[in-house]
Amino acid sequence: MHIAKKGLRVLGIAESFSSDNRSILAGVVMRKDLRVDGFSFETTTVGGMDATDSVVALYRNFYRKDINAVMISGCVISWFNIIDPLRVREETGRPTIVVTYEASEGIEEDIIHNFPHDEVRLSCYRALGTRIPHLLPTGYTIYMRAYGISDEDAGALCSAFTYDGKIPEPIRVARLFARAVMQSQILSGMRERYAE
Repeated sequence: MHIAKKGLRVLGIAESFSSDNRSILAGVVMRKDLRVDGFSFETTTVGGMDATDSVVALYRNFYRKDINAVMISGCVISWFNIIDPLRVREETGRPTIVVTYEASEGIEEDIIHNFPHDEVRLSCYRALGTRIPHLLPTGYTIYMRAYGISDEDAGALCSAFTYDGKIPEPIRVARLFARAVMQSQILSGMRERYAE
């Protein structure tokens, strides 16, 4: 992968969490020169185990072969709905980088507390392994898991797409899209209730 190439395209994926039973997952294809080159949406089940399927479906929604990498904001979304990044890598055929923003001891105890006896969920979480810290040019540290790409190249790609703060632009813009859709749905629901 030629990280210096201006036409390099990354699919950034982020969610907007809902207290209802579905959360919004947004995907934004962004070129290295910051041009947004497409976007799409999926949903995930709050407390479910369908996040990986939703991420793969989001990638497939684009029907294109010029996406060079997938960048996801976190492996655990929608109230402990765990993404399997290795499966995302295998099913999309694209290097996959999962980014988080805080140092953490992990959430294994939270999973055990909220989902007692759910060995499948716990096993999926444990399979994620450790995160690798990466210092961005902005001075912030992110924590990555990289699949199908070296840690060094994953860090370089995150650095290339981060212009300020600690959130790479494809993820930051995907998060904005997801929040806008979620707010639109909330407002639509409020209008329906008031109209009755």
